[in-house]
Amino acid sequence: MLGDLFDSWLGDEQLAEPFAAGVAASLASLARTGVPVHVMHGNRDFLLGKRFAQATGAALLPDSLVVEAGGVPTLLMHGDTLCTDDVDYQRYRAWIRDPSRQRKLLSLPWPVRRGFAAWLRRRSRRAAMGKDEAIMDVNAGAVAQAFRDAGVSRMVHGHTHRPASHHIEVDGRPRERHVLPDWHGRATWLEIDGDGVRRRELDH
Repeated sequence: MLGDLFDSWLGDEQLAEPFAAGVAASLASLARTGVPVHVMHGNRDFLLGKRFAQATGAALLPDSLVVEAGGVPTLLMHGDTLCTDDVDYQRYRAWIRDPSRQRKLLSLPWPVRRGFAAWLRRRSRRAAMGKDEAIMDVNAGAVAQAFRDAGVSRMVHGHTHRPASHHIEVDGRPRERHVLPDWHGRATWLEIDGDGVRRRELDH
């Protein structure tokens, strides 16, 4: 899971809330069957911590990671760092991801953190309404540089909520970029093996 599993995560005390507890229990049940569970932080749930990992049996992933998927080295990312045209967001991201600032945030009383999260959501919605859609999508140059830095030909990310499979060339080499959807109303994921990449959707 490449981030934004939760709309917001205010600290691992959230595990006491029914919805979060239910998600954690489901992941733990899956992990107990022997399926490796890995979760990457998103821009909404970047405060997922050790207690969450222990409760779910999941391993927390770094911001970007190259894995072998179907025999192809594949770069996994949340995707928000690719949206470099959204300067305001990148400035906010650098501010909120500062470790000392996160420690201060987690030291606040739980009701204060809930209020802060509600304020951030309102601020984010207002900011998004005033932005061109293109600004909130990935930057082609940032995508190309991510491919170069990782030395791979395949990338999978989320964040933009614009599910698609893009086939491009970077430095004369074919590359593929697969974008995950959100899970609002349906559950869709990517299945990757030696035969390629396929989208799967959970039947209701």
